[in-house]
Amino acid sequence: MTKEQPSTKIWTKDFITISVAYFFVFIVFYALLTTLPLYVIHELGESEARAGLVVTSMLVAAILVRPFAPKLLEIFGKKKVLLLMLLLYTITMGFYLLIDDFMPLLAIRFLHGISFAVVTTVMSAIAVDVIPKERKGAGMGYFAMAMNLAVVIGPFIGLLIAQQLSFHMLFIVLTAVMLISLVTSLFLNVEEKERKQTDFSLSFHDLIEVKALPVGILSGLVGFAYASILSFVPIYAEEIGLAHVASYFFLVYAGLMLLTRPSLGRAFDEKGPRAVLIPCLGLFAFGLMLLGFTTTGIVLLVSAALIGIGYGTLLPGFQTMAIQSTSHERSGHAIATFFIFFDIGISFGAYTWGVIVDRSGFETMYFIGSALVVVTIFVYLALDARMRRKVKI
Repeated sequence: MTKEQPSTKIWTKDFITISVAYFFVFIVFYALLTTLPLYVIHELGESEARAGLVVTSMLVAAILVRPFAPKLLEIFGKKKVLLLMLLLYTITMGFYLLIDDFMPLLAIRFLHGISFAVVTTVMSAIAVDVIPKERKGAGMGYFAMAMNLAVVIGPFIGLLIAQQLSFHMLFIVLTAVMLISLVTSLFLNVEEKERKQTDFSLSFHDLIEVKALPVGILSGLVGFAYASILSFVPIYAEEIGLAHVASYFFLVYAGLMLLTRPSLGRAFDEKGPRAVLIPCLGLFAFGLMLLGFTTTGIVLLVSAALIGIGYGTLLPGFQTMAIQSTSHERSGHAIATFFIFFDIGISFGAYTWGVIVDRSGFETMYFIGSALVVVTIFVYLALDARMRRKVKI
């Protein structure tokens, strides 16, 4: 009896430590994601399309590097890779203080994307290791809450410092935040598997988990739609005269996400993904549509609530499905595959939405985003039916 209890406990010291470090990484990620488009437009005098490109640049690097991350973990071990890449992430953050032109910014974003890709992959892999197998859905849901907290705190701090102080001060604060993440990670106890001497190879199997591809496609579609929130809500709020409500958008968004996550995580484990993800996709689509109609602060915040409940469960839900689609030994590859598609969605979405905004406006962007999520529901149903024929769920 005494042996069974620890095996089902989620909130261990290592789980808390990796979640806290993950939280700080994503504070920096989301603070930059929501403020750099404003920086590009107001400080560098560039267009909305170029503002979207600063998001795309980082994530293109992440897409190129992420397939190799699991191989790095196999060769060097998780903790060594984590600490090295967190150090690179922190140093790169300091480079933002030297920016005064668009092209150097793109180069720095690309470099930042390399460390971000590896750090998020290895942190997720460590979280998978410390969560009990029978509580993966709830555990990954709680782990994702660290990212969800960063969704509200990152943009809130970012917009507050950028608007009240300066972008220069913002970059200093975010560099300090990354130092905290690095120091926190030093206290992790990572159980490294024995590394066998194998020939170095980079076959498709070494880089991608084929069983996670269907979930990857879904995460890419959702990421594409979600890019319209991450990159353009602050700019959209400015255009419709609601700039003062923009930071509260992310507060409501993350608040509803956090309130509903525990119950939806349990429902995911007990009733299966379909019962949870279909309604969440519907709420996400409706929230995007409502955002396109926004004329008042109340409507903006209601759309934030719907998107928070809807989208908030999709990312950890799809990530859990990717992990459960394969063996524990291949979980790192499944996580990398999931994030590759999600990064592709976010990166191409950020640029594409920027072009659409330039030509047709924000309302059109959010209507198209809503329609894309509706299409994703049908893609999910088709892929789910196919997977059910292959494997009894």
